[in-house]
Amino acid sequence: MQGTEWIFTRRSVRQFSQRPVEEEKLHLLLEAAMSGPSCTNARDWAFVVVTDPQLLQKMADANGAPAKPLEKAAAGILVCGDLERAFPPAKDYWVIDGAIAAQNLCLCAQALGLGAVWLGTWPQMDRVERQRELLGLPDSVVPHSIIALGYPVEDIARPRESRYEENRVHWNGW
Repeated sequence: MQGTEWIFTRRSVRQFSQRPVEEEKLHLLLEAAMSGPSCTNARDWAFVVVTDPQLLQKMADANGAPAKPLEKAAAGILVCGDLERAFPPAKDYWVIDGAIAAQNLCLCAQALGLGAVWLGTWPQMDRVERQRELLGLPDSVVPHSIIALGYPVEDIARPRESRYEENRVHWNGW
């Protein structure tokens, strides 16, 4: 699978097999996350990789019902913003940088034959605080989202209908 195929076949995977994700694949996922652009190249993200099943369960509980896929995931990667590294005149760009890193994680997972689903944490401050407390994050590190990962139960490379919507595109103005 290559390039645009990863984008056009990517889907949210919520059911995983029991097979663990290899450490070298986790490394590639993190490298992909760190390869995206960031505001003024601040690289203001940080990541917490979790493979312990009990901790994944606690993370799922801390994020509520939508995070249920973490219960059966082989790994979860908490994408965070590091405010000490953020662009001083506009620190809130960390949110965009985190979203780009999360998307790169999901696309790389697809390319590696893994399933992934993005689980929102920020800006729901109750989730942010529960993840921060659970994982012992410093005050300057803000949880952004969690990517649940694993080998999917179903085939994830199957084609799907185009999601292109002509009525959402405006050329040279509204």
